[in-house]
Amino acid sequence: MRRLVLLSLLTLSGCFYPADRGRALEAKVDKLAADNTRLNEELKQAREQLSATLPRIDEKVAEVTKALDSLEKGSRRNDADIGIQLQKTVEDLANLRGQVETYLYKIGELETATNKLSADAEKRQLAQQGAEAQKEAEAKKQAEALKRPEDKKEFLALAHDKAKAGELPLARQLYTEFMKKWAKDPLVGEAYFGLGETFFTEDKCREALSEYGKVIQDYPKTPSAPQAYLRSSDCFAKLKMAEESRLALEELVKSYPKTDEAKTAKTRIADLDKAKKKPAPAPPPKPAPAPAPAKKGSK
Repeated sequence: MRRLVLLSLLTLSGCFYPADRGRALEAKVDKLAADNTRLNEELKQAREQLSATLPRIDEKVAEVTKALDSLEKGSRRNDADIGIQLQKTVEDLANLRGQVETYLYKIGELETATNKLSADAEKRQLAQQGAEAQKEAEAKKQAEALKRPEDKKEFLALAHDKAKAGELPLARQLYTEFMKKWAKDPLVGEAYFGLGETFFTEDKCREALSEYGKVIQDYPKTPSAPQAYLRSSDCFAKLKMAEESRLALEELVKSYPKTDEAKTAKTRIADLDKAKKKPAPAPPPKPAPAPAPAKKGSK
């Protein structure tokens, strides 16, 4: 059951984690989202201040109206008192009106900034996607000009070499071609692992998990299957999924107990257990109380 849970997470990771286009874009999007959140909060506060001020304006308007009525009647107060009260009310109303105008101006600025942030984020995302598409197109062009070996092992070795050389889009193109050309060959498991490694190299853990999951689920006897578990644990850890990361290590030890990867997994599990048992740091000692002042006349 635990293995099924892990397989579900691996195979569905690409679905419930939308694919992003590289670490640089993710960092920019995160910053833009934070800025957007801050501006929205300021916008909310400005609107709340405006909402709180408007009733006060209504009150002052009512006071002015009442004062004017008093001016007309002039029965209970003298002209000087009424004039002073009216002048104060007019000044208060002017101040409140100035506050409203300030809030309205600030709201307009915040709305403009928020709209600009959203537009900039969309432009950057489109530009990044365009750059990715251009890389894929160039890789496809290189792949078309590249001479393919007829032997399947040599073909797979060529894909591995391109991946090691940092030509990741081209390597992905070759891995994909290998899977189509030798779809039923056991070496397809190695192609899936190699494909996952190209994503892992770029820190695209969501995409990498999808490929590692295919290795674990469909090609458990391929030589890289234990490494796929280990890499999956790394990816889950980077995605802040601690329980799933540990589960991958435990399944690795259970499924491939005699491998070097299993030894590594055991060490990592032991480190996790030590970290759990590590006591919390002791609070700093409280300062000693100051000595009581000596009484007068005491020796």
